[in-house]
Amino acid sequence: MGFAARWLEEKALFPELFSEKPDDQTAIIVVVPACDEPGITTLLDSLAECEPPDCGVEILIIINAPAGADAGYLLNNRTCIKNIKTWKEVNKKCFFRVFIFDAGQPAIKNWGVGLARKTGMDEALRRFSTIDRPEGIIASLDADCKTESNYFTSLRKGFKDKKNTACSIYFEHPLDGNDYPENIYRIITQYELHLRYYILGLKYSGFPYAFHTVGSSLAVRASHYIKAGGMNRRQAGEDFYFIQKLVALGGYFSLNTTTVFPSPRASVRVPFGTGVTVNRLMASKKEPFMTYNINALTSLRQLFSTAGTLFQADKQSVVKYYYSLSESIRSFIEYNEWITKISEINSNTAGPESFMKRFFGWFNMFKIVKYLNHVHTVMYEKQDVREAASAMLKLKGHKLEREDLYRLLVYYRSLEKNEIE
Repeated sequence: MGFAARWLEEKALFPELFSEKPDDQTAIIVVVPACDEPGITTLLDSLAECEPPDCGVEILIIINAPAGADAGYLLNNRTCIKNIKTWKEVNKKCFFRVFIFDAGQPAIKNWGVGLARKTGMDEALRRFSTIDRPEGIIASLDADCKTESNYFTSLRKGFKDKKNTACSIYFEHPLDGNDYPENIYRIITQYELHLRYYILGLKYSGFPYAFHTVGSSLAVRASHYIKAGGMNRRQAGEDFYFIQKLVALGGYFSLNTTTVFPSPRASVRVPFGTGVTVNRLMASKKEPFMTYNINALTSLRQLFSTAGTLFQADKQSVVKYYYSLSESIRSFIEYNEWITKISEINSNTAGPESFMKRFFGWFNMFKIVKYLNHVHTVMYEKQDVREAASAMLKLKGHKLEREDLYRLLVYYRSLEKNEIE
């Protein structure tokens, strides 16, 4: 009976998917949901060009389609399966093994990419449980990605430290080329700049858990997959919610030594995310891309940088502190909530470090998103992403001679890749 047998019995959507047992040396399993992906062999080619790690590797591909999918989706799914099988025949000597599960159109409520990802990650867990490898790495990719050649070796090295339990993997969208129309490259440049501006803004605010939440760029130890409750059942945004659980467990890190290259293409297959954003911006033909107002993030900095002074503070001090906060913060956190929550946190912490840990357990990424949605409704107007990103760099003491979108994004990338704040 493997270490995850009981969990799988209670939580997995499907029984064992593959009769062929994993090799005892398997330490990395990559999960790829695939819906309407006839060109999936581009991903397989990219992975096959990677440097082989010092362990066994498996790729689990979950072919699926939502209820009501049109004939084109289903035809492309059949083509996808055929193309994978052909690829396997041609690449028999490849260092990794490829497994395909055709989930069809499951009669499971809210079936979508989240449940397809969960199906694959649960199966990866089952396979690691079979060979008793709780430290095994479950990685998540999308079918339209490519990877840097050191993808597997970097994963292996990144998890050598036993304190590391899960990670967000560095990513870059293609910004030019002949694969997509010019306007898609322009849109994805703005969107990726928005993502990186947001993360740098959170770091500037003093938030300690500022990580990207991209489903095609994450990995987790099998043991911590269980501790986090496994992938959730959301139709979209499953990566965001899952990563917040992993972060709360500790040991989460950014793996910046390799790169995943997600596709910038438009999509309507999920309610929100990169593909949907690109599709919406193409349809609206509205530019520039509008991002969070920099004042909303600097208001968070005032709170996060001084919250530690509330440890063991009396009620009068807590009240005084509340009224010293910016109007944007006070418009979001009501007085009674503030007094009650700070009192509760103080009652359950014995030192400054545990106070701050519990404080950020309350004012976590979920609450930050709610705060940003709130203040951009009642107080701030969103900003042109180029202007906001430029202003943030100036606040951080960085200066560029030219601040066009492309150069801004390249600079933001370099800050993240080299972990410069």
